Amino acid sequence: MKNLLTFLLCLTLYSCDDGDLTIETIDFDDIDIDYCDTTVTTSTTLFFKISGNEALILTLASGTLKSEASDGEVEYPISTSTTLTYRDFSDDVSSDYFCDLIPTTEPTVLEEIEAESGSVLITTTAIVDGDTTTYEHTIRLSEITFINASNNQRITDLSINDFGTVTTN
Repeated sequence: MKNLLTFLLCLTLYSCDDGDLTIETIDFDDIDIDYCDTTVTTSTTLFFKISGNEALILTLASGTLKSEASDGEVEYPISTSTTLTYRDFSDDVSSDYFCDLIPTTEPTVLEEIEAESGSVLITTTAIVDGDTTTYEHTIRLSEITFINASNNQRITDLSINDFGTVTTN
């Protein structure tokens, strides 16, 4: 009898529920970067990626993109001026949702999660073609951590790497 009680006690301890821990990944690596204007300028601050009913939105601080080559990667930490947001919509979303002067009412946002930490890394390369110089900005994300405030779930996805490349004049 003593062995049976010990066995049941051990079984009870090992079968405890750890809660509803769900690990999600947010994968936009294969999606092209998009923006609202026909061309990117150094004053462009809004970039996004859309995958069906999901979007990853990067807002850079004004003046982040520069018309000068960088000496390697320049790091911009996630902050109040540089933000990364994941949104889940009720239906497929298009670039019009982000770019129209009068915001659309559909689709609706089902879930919005802000990145709490991580960095935006930008490498700028000068490309000289005759008398014209353009600047290619390669944008990467590093150690991004999202925290879903509604259920305090941490979504750490280190597979979000390449956000994209944009060119300015």
